[in-house]
Amino acid sequence: MTGATDVRSGAIALKDVENRSWATGYRGPVLIHASQRPDDITPADIERRFAVRLTGEQPRGGVIGMVEIVNCVRPHPSRWYAPDHFAFVLANPRPLPFVRWKGSLSLRAASAELLQLCALNGSEALAPDAADKIAS
Repeated sequence: MTGATDVRSGAIALKDVENRSWATGYRGPVLIHASQRPDDITPADIERRFAVRLTGEQPRGGVIGMVEIVNCVRPHPSRWYAPDHFAFVLANPRPLPFVRWKGSLSLRAASAELLQLCALNGSEALAPDAADKIAS
């Protein structure tokens, strides 16, 4: 999972919240999906807004990692928080080998086929009740 570098410290800066217009009561592991189409924001806009510089080419249109949702709050002090949204608070991020997969906007149970593809690509063991989150 490629991340970003803090422009002030040089440290790796991974997102600690995911913004949504809706709340969730779900707590637990989620697969992270990178949308096929990037948002209408340039790398320069990202650097200016979040004080981070993207590292490397960002894979698109598939699963790129796994993280845990540990809370859902509004507001949140994270640099990544978007005002007037719910922040899914994230912990324990870990990259997974890229698996091309069609996404959709929601939290839902990961299909057995997707979990098998992730396992075949050398991912750590995935819980059968893992959900996948579509990050767009």
